[in-house]
Amino acid sequence: MAWRLDHEDNIKYCRLAMLSLSVKAEGIPPLLFCILDTMEIIVREVSSKKDFKTFITFPNCLYARHPYWVPPLQADEKATLSANKNPAFEYCEATYWLAYINNQPVGRIAGIINHAFIAKSGNQYARFGWFDFIDDSDVCEALLNALEVWALKKGMVAVQGPLGFTDFDAEGMLVDGFDKLGTMTTLYNFPYYPKYLEKFNYNKDVDWIEFEVLIPAVIPSRVVKLADAATAKYNLEVLKVRTSRELLPYASGLFGLINQSFANLYGVVPLSAKQIEAYTNQYFSFISPSYVSLVLRQGSVVAFAIAIPSLSKALQKAKGKLFPAGIFYLYHALKRNSVADLYLIGIHPELQGKGVTALLIQDLSKKLRRKNITTAITHPILENNSQMISFWKDYENRFYKRRRCYIKFLNM
Repeated sequence: MAWRLDHEDNIKYCRLAMLSLSVKAEGIPPLLFCILDTMEIIVREVSSKKDFKTFITFPNCLYARHPYWVPPLQADEKATLSANKNPAFEYCEATYWLAYINNQPVGRIAGIINHAFIAKSGNQYARFGWFDFIDDSDVCEALLNALEVWALKKGMVAVQGPLGFTDFDAEGMLVDGFDKLGTMTTLYNFPYYPKYLEKFNYNKDVDWIEFEVLIPAVIPSRVVKLADAATAKYNLEVLKVRTSRELLPYASGLFGLINQSFANLYGVVPLSAKQIEAYTNQYFSFISPSYVSLVLRQGSVVAFAIAIPSLSKALQKAKGKLFPAGIFYLYHALKRNSVADLYLIGIHPELQGKGVTALLIQDLSKKLRRKNITTAITHPILENNSQMISFWKDYENRFYKRRRCYIKFLNM
């Protein structure tokens, strides 16, 4: 085995081997490699528009027709990964790599340095995300080596991930629940991903867990009692609006609350003014009050819960594209669905653990039932968030998935 740097940008890994890979996708001929001689894995930094497109679309080939993988919208991926479109680049820098065999892409990885996180935590950690590769440990190793060399050159002492630029990006590698349908806001990966990461000395840093929850026609009595008590004791009210336009005045308060309520969560940094503006424009133009619960105290937002009808099956049909037919699949899913994804829940720090969660979920449950939603998939919950985990015991639920953030400390 031999590693070498090629013009400081390319990392080549050579070995004698046979690799047979068959990838099938509609309109894309199968890729077949059968190499009996020296096989060369080349990891090359993304530097052109063509490379960038390949980086974004590679998972569409890797997971073609996979029953549980949900393709993200390619337009959203392009915006997130573009420095001129994503306001997180105010305090982040990123480099992207693709792995090739015989000029065919076989893997990808993004390296991210979030300077706001480093300033907040004092930890010189790089992040990795957008990490996908064929079932070959050498491809995985080559991508990780590129990441680690880059991180060391940047003065980092560790790499952790999968993480995005912000907490709004999908994060956490799936380690349990591979036979469950993914969601729009989370990552899906093959079971071999964590096995190879651990082989190359990446260790667990933190886990998130998700639950599948049945939305009852009758709210559990304990939830009702907790909600009523919190409402009376803390002078709370649930906002009642009918249109997205009526929600808009509360957008800045909601995002301000996100900065407060998420402040101590794993890997989180405050959203900037530009990010808040971008997210407001992105989400509040179409968000439906039927899937949002806002709790006010003296006119200010002190708690929120946001759900979205499950778009998983619609996105699978759309294959990551809005046009020509994707937008119709998504529209149908938004209008007729029995499953919702719980996207975000936030409560002012002064009111956490005081029954306000019950008030939020009671209101949201009623709204979901009116839309014929009977099942919800929770957002990923940190495994040490005992209050949130214990709350779902009042609802009929089952464990759904576990995902993990890994960390590796680098040899200086």
